[in-house]
Amino acid sequence: MQARLKNPVMLIPGALQALLALDKSTEAAEVPYVTRKLVHLRASQINGCSVCVDMHARELKKAGEKDERIFAVSAWRETPYFNDAERAALALTEATTRLSDRSDAVPDDVWNEAARHYDEKGLAALVVQIALINAFNRLNAATRQPVGAWD
Repeated sequence: MQARLKNPVMLIPGALQALLALDKSTEAAEVPYVTRKLVHLRASQINGCSVCVDMHARELKKAGEKDERIFAVSAWRETPYFNDAERAALALTEATTRLSDRSDAVPDDVWNEAARHYDEKGLAALVVQIALINAFNRLNAATRQPVGAWD
């Protein structure tokens, strides 16, 4: 596969740095690194962003995650590999990524379950992380960035 265009964040001065700064800004919230990467992987699977699926699966592996958990992210509801907080973050990810799939984009039950596991700052960090990975997914998918180009 060949990219249609060099990655837009490499062409627009300051764009990548701005997105990375946004990512870094959420680190102070008490959302574990692995949870953030699970969120990134799930949104990337939904959006069909091969670059990000590859990248975030590798990051999870590097962080010590077992293959079973990484392979099962797309079927997280049907597996025993995720704790309640991770499940809430994954449900919020799916709802926030698929905004137009239902009349109530992010249903109260999904939001309330996430709020049971994360404080206000944690919820804010999750929402920012979900928005950020969706932005990266759209940049990569629209321009057909090839897997491994980031490495």
